[in-house]
Amino acid sequence: MIINGPNLNLLGRREQEIYGYHTFEAYLEKLRADFPDVTIDYFQSNIEGELIDMIQDSGFKKDGIIINPGGYSHTSVAIADAIKAVPVKVIEVHISQVFNREEFRKTLLTASTADGFICGFGLEGYRLAVISLLGNYR
Repeated sequence: MIINGPNLNLLGRREQEIYGYHTFEAYLEKLRADFPDVTIDYFQSNIEGELIDMIQDSGFKKDGIIINPGGYSHTSVAIADAIKAVPVKVIEVHISQVFNREEFRKTLLTASTADGFICGFGLEGYRLAVISLLGNYR
């Protein structure tokens, strides 16, 4: 399950020099084609509670979660607690290299509860996360 947080619905249109020129939906099609034996479900919301509900639901039904909490990474104890509460592996992904950006982005409340953390590889970070999860489940 891939869960994307706030403003990631604007990929391809927002701050292209940071986040790139492709929509996530276009990238997701390519990702699914590259892993035809893996069912990759997708959810995006700008609402913190909806993200928490999806983490909780997926965390007991799916084989793994890839999450990009967006700006909530820096502020949401509730999302961090939800990640901590589920039994599946959770890999946090960030498209940009957060440690080369504004100071506040260097504090990642959610990443400290995830099983892995990938940042700075653009959308390909999601591919790396899939590979990581497959390695954990084979």
